[in-house]
Amino acid sequence: MEFGLFTEFESPAGMDQAVAFDESLAQMKAAEELGLDAVWLAEIHFQKDRSVLSSPLVIGSAIAARTTRLKIGIAVQVLPLSHPLHLAEDVATLDHLSKGRVDFGVGRSGLPGHYQGFNISYDESRERFLETLEILIKAWTQERFSHDGRFYQYRDVCIMPKPFQTPHPPIRVAATTDETYPMVGRMGFPAFVAVRTSALDGIRRRLPTYQEAWRAAGHPGRGPVGLSLPMYVAETSKKAREEAEASTMHFFRSISKALQLRGDGATGITAAAREERSQKLREISYEEVLDQYAVYGSPEEVADRLAALREELGLTTISAWMNTGSQIPHERVLTSMRLFAERVIPRLT
Repeated sequence: MEFGLFTEFESPAGMDQAVAFDESLAQMKAAEELGLDAVWLAEIHFQKDRSVLSSPLVIGSAIAARTTRLKIGIAVQVLPLSHPLHLAEDVATLDHLSKGRVDFGVGRSGLPGHYQGFNISYDESRERFLETLEILIKAWTQERFSHDGRFYQYRDVCIMPKPFQTPHPPIRVAATTDETYPMVGRMGFPAFVAVRTSALDGIRRRLPTYQEAWRAAGHPGRGPVGLSLPMYVAETSKKAREEAEASTMHFFRSISKALQLRGDGATGITAAAREERSQKLREISYEEVLDQYAVYGSPEEVADRLAALREELGLTTISAWMNTGSQIPHERVLTSMRLFAERVIPRLT
């Protein structure tokens, strides 16, 4: 079982951006010192008063220079927003700089605002995602390659460097919708699931379709599953829930607004499902968040809930988001990390 820290390099309103980078980099260093296995870096664009983490691979290089053991996970790179050849080179470069510590999570993002800012149609996101992933694997595993797709055409190119890891860094694919869970299973990639706009009950309902598709495609075992979720640990359950409440509810109200944005031509089931999620998160109560969207509590309470989720969902990786909503003070985040490392993880290993 692998335990990690998920981060958005949080930057709430009023915080100097230099301070945001300094505090989050300090948390990355603390993650290694506390014995965590990995840090997982989001890719967030155009989110003022939320995050400064628009370039996870650049941040990954800074972490590689400051640590020696910590795995550097990307959670997730939004493939349709990247040029495939530049991305292949950058990931391979980070893989070398970290001496093979990269774990590459990929996805499409559920926020149309990311696509609007880059002038890319959200309706093209699935096709762009699949084509970019195909190109990445070709670029890393073939000395030279050609490609003739809808969005990209290359003839006899050779990207350098090739990755440090052979044949390439481990790839995890984000599963968020009814369609993507079985798609990831058929492709044979480990699934990355996150409790953000989807509740735990939604993950419980969809995850068997990933595992069924995995087995039907002839892949061995059950299919690895990594879970990222809001988590906060304090000495008592009451203290944990009170300290995290305002920041957490700010996040869910903010993400509700972000889901209301539409990309060009975003109609039909996709837009309807997004609007349904937006309304749900706009009206959600904190008690429902604690039940379906977060694991907050004392070390013993958090360990018990994580143990149950691990058994139920077949988890191989858990990454904890300690500052949901970006407004929990740095020192409290460090305390939560320490309690997680010293008093939660030992109960799960």
